[in-house]
Amino acid sequence: MKRRIFISVFVRLRNFLKHRLGLNTTVLILSFFVGIFGATAAIIVKNLVHFTVGGLNNAFPNAQVNYLYLAFPIVGIILTVLYTHRHIKDNIGHGVTIVLKSMCKSDSKLRSHNMYSSVIASTLTVGFGGSVGLEAPMVLTGSAIGSNFARLFNLNAKTTTLLLACGSTAALAAIFKAPITAIVFALEVLMLDLTSAALLPLLVSAATGTVLSIFFLGDTVTFDIASTQAFFLKNIPFYIVLGILTGFISIYFLRLLRFIEKTFKKIKRIYLKILIGGIALGILILFLPVLFGEGYESINALLKGNVTNLFEKSPLFQLSQSHWMLILFLTLVIFIKVIATAVTTSAGGIGGVFAPTLFVGAFVGYLVAEISTYYLGFNLPHVNFVLAGMAGVMSGVMLAPLTSIFLIAEISSGYSLLIPLMITSLISYLCVTPVEKYSVYTRVLAEKGNLKTHNKDKYALKKINWSRIIDDNITTLPLHSTLGEYTQYIAKSRRNLFVVLDENNKFAGLLVMDDHRDKIFDTSLYDKVLVDELMIEPEEFIYDTDTGEELLEKFNRTQNFNMPVITHDRDYIGFLSKAKVLNDYRDFIAADSED
Repeated sequence: MKRRIFISVFVRLRNFLKHRLGLNTTVLILSFFVGIFGATAAIIVKNLVHFTVGGLNNAFPNAQVNYLYLAFPIVGIILTVLYTHRHIKDNIGHGVTIVLKSMCKSDSKLRSHNMYSSVIASTLTVGFGGSVGLEAPMVLTGSAIGSNFARLFNLNAKTTTLLLACGSTAALAAIFKAPITAIVFALEVLMLDLTSAALLPLLVSAATGTVLSIFFLGDTVTFDIASTQAFFLKNIPFYIVLGILTGFISIYFLRLLRFIEKTFKKIKRIYLKILIGGIALGILILFLPVLFGEGYESINALLKGNVTNLFEKSPLFQLSQSHWMLILFLTLVIFIKVIATAVTTSAGGIGGVFAPTLFVGAFVGYLVAEISTYYLGFNLPHVNFVLAGMAGVMSGVMLAPLTSIFLIAEISSGYSLLIPLMITSLISYLCVTPVEKYSVYTRVLAEKGNLKTHNKDKYALKKINWSRIIDDNITTLPLHSTLGEYTQYIAKSRRNLFVVLDENNKFAGLLVMDDHRDKIFDTSLYDKVLVDELMIEPEEFIYDTDTGEELLEKFNRTQNFNMPVITHDRDYIGFLSKAKVLNDYRDFIAADSED
């Protein structure tokens, strides 16, 4: 009874919002609530991981070397895999990729379990030491909240996409207290179109997420940044070098991550994956405890200049007194962090690469500043280079220079570093794009044709379901028919075109009545001329596997207005009209562009 009353009240509320207030006002109201729930989810996860990590570390506060680091990661991965495979029974890894796929393939509809499953799974992984970040799972969680809000209110695909983006915006804004970055992320990484109708709801969600984060977590931001120094023109060459270096590190990051994931996919037994990945990760964390979890504490140590803190609870602690060993340690961490991240996700852990890119970038920036200052005699501001390095690697790995620039600018509480951030991020981006066309989030989707981009033409051609506009009413006749039999088919048809099939019902050719009208009226030829003497072979076919781009290119190349559709085994399917394809294309563009 109560359930029925609740449903009745909800339906009335939904109708009131949609019909009395209008769609735009409804979306603004929903973006506020999506912002509340998306931000709340991010805040909960941050606290859960904080308490989990704190509880594990406090269990052995006096241990110089924590040998339980060998066990923590594998325990976390086992718990994560048990949860995802036994309870969720769905793939929830690579959260941003899942969001992008839903935007292209399922009209931005995400499953209801995505509103909480990534929260639990990522807490288990990162809390027990998985060397990944929480941002991607939070983007998936916030996006799922927005998507399911839109579903409750029966909103169209375009509005669902907008609320999905509002959810991710709220989550990111809450994590970093960086509302502008969260909006830029939605526009640059999720590739949402920048329109006035989209911008206002994003602003509402971003502001809501930031305010809630400040209310529950306080004014302190993720990174404890000492005061940055002023930007001097003389340091530009070093920022250029840092941009080149972070670009090459980004390529290393992308390719090694891809290689390790492909290697683990060859292992079919899931518990063998867990065993190999968990043991490998445990050994890496034992020797390099800075790899434990997200790594934001290590970034803060670099920002404060407390480099010796990076050696805590490591067997390598005695080496911290040697400057050469410090340089070697920093270099080692940069290259090993990527391995730790890849092993965590490949073995079954849930997390993203957002935090690892910041981690690696911070170490690269500190390394450049330290070498230049200590060995080359240039007094470079370490904090500035740590921040610029973070922006450089994020820009290269995610191919999102704007997001990286605004994130670092916002978390450093000012825009005094804007020019160095631009230089480093842009150069890193330019180093990566010639060899890596797609980001860490989009490569797999692009290879499968499941990526929505800002290029509306290509996206529309991918989205058009041209199989539903195939004309299968054109008359077919057997290959060995006579001219007389052919005229009987003509008498029953209103078309000028006929399809000839062989004895195996395979496409054999076409008959165009106008091409042999003189023979049709010569009754003396009815028993002498066969159809196979009259038919023609089309210069081009459309195959059932062709993409929208391919079939439109064939229409343009042949200048035909109709073309036969067959399989690669020449099974006949029907005919496709260029006019119908273009009509669908035009309708899709008009609907998607409506502001």
